[in-house]
Amino acid sequence: MARSPLALAALATVAVPGLDAFDVRRSDHPGTDTDVAVVIDATRRRWVVRAPRTAAAGAALEAEAALLGSLAPFVDAGRLPFAVPRPAGFAHLPEGGRACVHPEIAGQPLNLETLEPGPGLAASLGRALAALHELPTSLVEDAGLPVYDASAYRARRQAEVDEAARTGKVPPTLLRRWEDMLEDVALWRFRPTVVHGDLTSEDVLVREGVVSGILDWNEVKVADPADDLSWVLVAAPQDAAEAVMEAYQLRRTELTDPHLTDRALLAGELALARWLLHGVRSGDQEIVADAVEMLVDLDDHTRTDEDAVSSVG
Repeated sequence: MARSPLALAALATVAVPGLDAFDVRRSDHPGTDTDVAVVIDATRRRWVVRAPRTAAAGAALEAEAALLGSLAPFVDAGRLPFAVPRPAGFAHLPEGGRACVHPEIAGQPLNLETLEPGPGLAASLGRALAALHELPTSLVEDAGLPVYDASAYRARRQAEVDEAARTGKVPPTLLRRWEDMLEDVALWRFRPTVVHGDLTSEDVLVREGVVSGILDWNEVKVADPADDLSWVLVAAPQDAAEAVMEAYQLRRTELTDPHLTDRALLAGELALARWLLHGVRSGDQEIVADAVEMLVDLDDHTRTDEDAVSSVG
């Protein structure tokens, strides 16, 4: 059962001694097992309180808090050009686990659809993602979070496609396209990096024309850097996406990955397969129908593109 905003405010006052709660506003993210609220104190300072509902969510929150503690020195040293949540205190929950409280990071969620090319926000986003991928992988290992090499990550993607295929709901031509890309060994020669793992526009905060913060670090792993680029390539205007990628590549110190963009686009497509699997596993027919519709649209789009390339050839 979800906790009330007042219960979350009470947890915040326990976690941060001296915090005098003046107002509270629920800020839950749909589909998660964590209650979230923004607490405003008597000095108008804003705090985020997060309380897990399940043991698994509690363990994920603890791992994320450990990682965030390790990231802070990189922010302070300027190696990460954006803020990350900094846990200020914890409150033990009666059923076990702890709620975590941190100051709210200033900024508004990024609007990818209106992103413009040039040296401003698009370049800032590219530099931010590159800096994230330059972090030492030991940070993830020390926090007990997942670490994959290139072959293991490719196998993970193959397992997702195999499971999606067994539903019988993926268009055959799209399925063959995915399988061909997964069988192309050259495509999967990459150096694993620290990746956020679940970036969306809601997670990237913007202030005064630059990326000011990145939120929700609970899916961090060592894996394919293409995963953190797919949402940009899929949703941003093409010229803006190219500007992001240019800034990204300039900021990376060791980038010899000719297939990075190909894997990023594939990752965006496979996100639809995972959405389908989520609907199937949860028995939610609305999600299944939504996923199937998007997969059919994707299949039509990719076949049209391939036909156009064939006719030119």
